[in-house]
Amino acid sequence: QVQLVQSGGGLVQAGGSLRLSCAASGLKVSKYVMGWFRQSRGKEREFVAVIGWSGGTILYSASAKGRFTVSRDNAKNTVYLQMNSLKSEDTAVYFCAHSRGFSIESSRYDYWGQGTQVTVSS
Repeated sequence: QVQLVQSGGGLVQAGGSLRLSCAASGLKVSKYVMGWFRQSRGKEREFVAVIGWSGGTILYSASAKGRFTVSRDNAKNTVYLQMNSLKSEDTAVYFCAHSRGFSIESSRYDYWGQGTQVTVSS
């Protein structure tokens, strides 16, 4: 049984930092594509970042590039999203997800974490 359990998130002031974690069980994150998405109230889920199975292929959304960093600890079977210089528009529920192929489309992801709220106060 595959499970993705998220932690981190919370309330932070604009300009601050947060780190989200996504611990996997039932699959090895080193062998699959892992992505991060977010969903703000009233909006569709949007792509944030993705890391390929080899770790060498990483892609960020335009809004995340330069501020967010996705990484993976294979020994802990955990994927991270380090978020710096946070802005109020980053406020959303963040999700990690698993895919068998490298993609920025949420429809290509089959297992999802439970989501974690990130709130950035201005």
